[in-house]
Amino acid sequence: MSSLTTRKFRKDRGLVTRMYFTMFMLGILYAAFALFMLAAGLHFIIIGGIVGVMLVVQYYMSDRLILMSTGAKQVSAEQEPALHRMIKTLADRYEMPMPKVAIIDTAIPNAFATGRNPKNALVAVTTGIQQRLSERELQAVIGHELAHVANRDMRVLAIANFLVTLTSFLMTMLFWNMLFGGMGGRRSGGGGGIMMVYMVTIIVYFIGQLLVLALTRYREYGADHTGAEISGDPGALADALEKISGTVANIPDKDLRKLQTANAFLIIPAALKGQGSMHLFSTHPPLKERIRRLRELEQRMRYGLR
Repeated sequence: MSSLTTRKFRKDRGLVTRMYFTMFMLGILYAAFALFMLAAGLHFIIIGGIVGVMLVVQYYMSDRLILMSTGAKQVSAEQEPALHRMIKTLADRYEMPMPKVAIIDTAIPNAFATGRNPKNALVAVTTGIQQRLSERELQAVIGHELAHVANRDMRVLAIANFLVTLTSFLMTMLFWNMLFGGMGGRRSGGGGGIMMVYMVTIIVYFIGQLLVLALTRYREYGADHTGAEISGDPGALADALEKISGTVANIPDKDLRKLQTANAFLIIPAALKGQGSMHLFSTHPPLKERIRRLRELEQRMRYGLR
């Protein structure tokens, strides 16, 4: 096991720039949409409040919801001493409090982390990943998961998803409004006006969803980079990703469904057979590209060229 010394990590500047640009574009999109809605005479403060309450509850209860949906069970240091020691080692390197630890009893090799901040973090691993990965590989995977917490990914994505959820909620309301003849709106111009508002909402939702998915993919790249810097072993994370992917491909769908609710959080999605999605609509970057970047980082770290 590596020493407990704190390690500072360097961020990938190009990746950080792309993340901030995506967030900026998301903000511009919804600012323009809000102005359009006000011009159309439709005020959605109440809708925004409802969606806001829903997402705040989800944000503060994310760890409990994930535990319930996946069947993960919290374990103490007495129950899983080696796992606790490993996570404590990496948490110390991030200079964060020790997170809660959970185990999911399934053969699927996977892991995830959740928590709105480092003080309320939870790391979960499956029994399958403990059995299939070496200690070095498992440490690299946990380093990746803790990077999500250190980078405040839950907070960033909660804000981004608020805007997408808002347009989704509004889109549904407009649809039912039109279906039952409630073509309201001070300056919406009747049926034609509300139809235009509905179509614009659909377009904004679609573009917003693409931007949020792009942001989640950038956050995965960021967690790969930060986790590899902290563990000091990008090659181990690349090896782990290859091993997990190869195993997941051979697991029956009935077993994969156990982790479907946590797919966006997993280090590799537990995709069902024939469910392979287009890159633009995926929450995770292409596996080959993630591995390529990690191998390149491994070479740069080896020769001190970070």
